[in-house]
Amino acid sequence: MTKFGDKVMPRTAEWESRWWSPIINAEHLQMRETAGIVDLTAFAYFDITGPSALAVVQKAALRQMDVAVGRVVYTPVLGPNGGFKSDLTIMRLGDSHFRVVTGGAHGMADKKWFADLLPTDGSATIKDITSNYTTLGVWGPNARKIVQEVTSADMSNEAFKFSTCKEIDIKGVKVLASRISYVGDLGWEFYVPMADGPALWDALWEAGKNHGMIAVGIGVYGTTGRLEKCYRAYGPELETEYTVVEAGMQSPKLKEADFVGKEAHVKHRSEKPVAMLCTLFVDDHKSSTGEKRYMMGSEPILTLDKKPITDAHGRRSYVTSAGSAPSLGKHILMSYLPTELAVAGNKFIVEYLGEHYPCSIAEVGATSVFDPSNERILS
Repeated sequence: MTKFGDKVMPRTAEWESRWWSPIINAEHLQMRETAGIVDLTAFAYFDITGPSALAVVQKAALRQMDVAVGRVVYTPVLGPNGGFKSDLTIMRLGDSHFRVVTGGAHGMADKKWFADLLPTDGSATIKDITSNYTTLGVWGPNARKIVQEVTSADMSNEAFKFSTCKEIDIKGVKVLASRISYVGDLGWEFYVPMADGPALWDALWEAGKNHGMIAVGIGVYGTTGRLEKCYRAYGPELETEYTVVEAGMQSPKLKEADFVGKEAHVKHRSEKPVAMLCTLFVDDHKSSTGEKRYMMGSEPILTLDKKPITDAHGRRSYVTSAGSAPSLGKHILMSYLPTELAVAGNKFIVEYLGEHYPCSIAEVGATSVFDPSNERILS
């Protein structure tokens, strides 16, 4: 806290400070400078195996799943209407072995969705391993140095590419390492049996002492780190009423394999989107009392003449996610706005506790406001 001073963007108003601490922003800034370790035990995991395993994950996933063994694929999962049922990560661990990693809050709903796609002939099975495994994440500029100190595996960028996974040994612990990032920095998620979690933590923690690593919480992982990269979250941004195109997540090329929601998604790709997900900055936080206020999410976005904004489908524009961007000294809002209004630089009002605060569009679509070229993640 002393090190980062006013960069923590202190919140003095009681209402929005109840579920927030300045230590979140301090942890974030330290991670961006050195490294942070995150306990992600709350993840859910299930394996899909068997001769028809590829067919099952292809049917569930928007992205191409017929990839090389060792590839990691982040993918939306769609409903029949082309809206979001989930977003998750799938690792191909073998020709007929896929591991799904998803959020704990909706992990069992995701498992049910995949299970309903299993063939009736038993050629693919699903196994929940959530209670058996834990996950630790290490991210930041010094992540590679830290991990390399405790493993003989080559963790260089050339040997361990982004969006790949492999088994490595960390101080005698067998670890499945996946090079992905939800916080916008170089690093890995490490999956181990629950019983090996403490030993893995101790090994990484000891190595991190020489490189400025600190423990960071879910406030960094799920809010500040995520929002600086403009990453969408299932629930706030990704939901059944909005499309992949409106969320700015369509891929340049669509896979040939069939998947749930494909017909609707193809239609959405051929049409001009009705709304677009935008990232906005709050331009002035000062309330009528002079105290700075920080939005928390679900606030209405209004025109400059204080009128509600509604798109052609009758959907109102609200803040989907809100939080600090400590690296930028900004407070970020995400919101779906009608396409004709979704232009970088356009100004609006966000209504919070009966008062109006100016805000403006920083980015339209999936472009990040922090490290937009992804140099840190891909380094």
